[in-house]
Amino acid sequence: MMARSRTQIVLFDIDGTLLLSGGAGKRALNRAFKESFGVEDGFDSIPVAGRTDALIFRDALDRSGVVATDSCRIGFFVRYYEYLEQEIIYPGRNKGLMPGVSLLLERLAQLPDVVTGLLTGNFARAAKIKLQHFGIWDYFALGAYGDDASLRDDLVPIAVSRARANNVVIASSADTIVVGDTPLDVRCAIAGGARSVAVCTGSYGESELREAGADSVLPDLADSERFLKLILG
Repeated sequence: MMARSRTQIVLFDIDGTLLLSGGAGKRALNRAFKESFGVEDGFDSIPVAGRTDALIFRDALDRSGVVATDSCRIGFFVRYYEYLEQEIIYPGRNKGLMPGVSLLLERLAQLPDVVTGLLTGNFARAAKIKLQHFGIWDYFALGAYGDDASLRDDLVPIAVSRARANNVVIASSADTIVVGDTPLDVRCAIAGGARSVAVCTGSYGESELREAGADSVLPDLADSERFLKLILG
C-alpha cells in the first residue's frame, strides 16, 4: 500500500512515449509465434501503435489462420516473455529512454500530491521487463495493462480504481492525466474522463494528436518544467 494519499495520477504509455525498445518486442513476438504455431513473421504488417497486446495477438492469429487452444496461448506468452528478456538486452538503433524521461520521473517522485503510474497496451509482465531493463520500473506505483482489458478505452477506470484502492483521493476525473504518443492514447483519456498530454515522439505529429482531442501536445518530455506546469496548473 502507498505511504500516503495523493491527489493527481499521471499515467504514462510506454512504447514511443517513455522509451524505444529497438524492436525487441516485435522480435520476441515473432520468435514466440513461430515456435508456438509454426508461422514465420506472424506480427509483420500488424498495426501496434496504441493498441493492446491482446488485440495485436488476436490479429496475428486471424491473419495466419491459426486456431489456438488455451494451452497454446499460454505457451505462446511464456515464450514471448522469455524471448523479450533476451531481445531487450541487445544493443541497437532506436533504443533507449526518450529525452527527459529520467529527470521527469525523478521530479514527479518528489511531489507529494502526484502518483505516477502506467497505462499501456503491454501485458503487465512485458511492461515490467522493458522498464526494469531501462531502470525506471520502480518509479511507477500502479498500472493498467493490456491483460486488464483488450480495449485501451477501458484502462483509465481500472487505473483509477487501483489508485483509490491504495487510498488515493481523486476529487474529479481531471485529476487523472494520460501521457501518450498516439491518437489512441488521447481517445482512451477522453473515454475515461481524464486529461491528456500527447507527445510527438512516436509516429504521429502535432496536428494528428490535436485532431484526436489532446488537451496539450509537447514535442517530447525533455522540458520537465513545462510538463509540470501543464499537469499542476
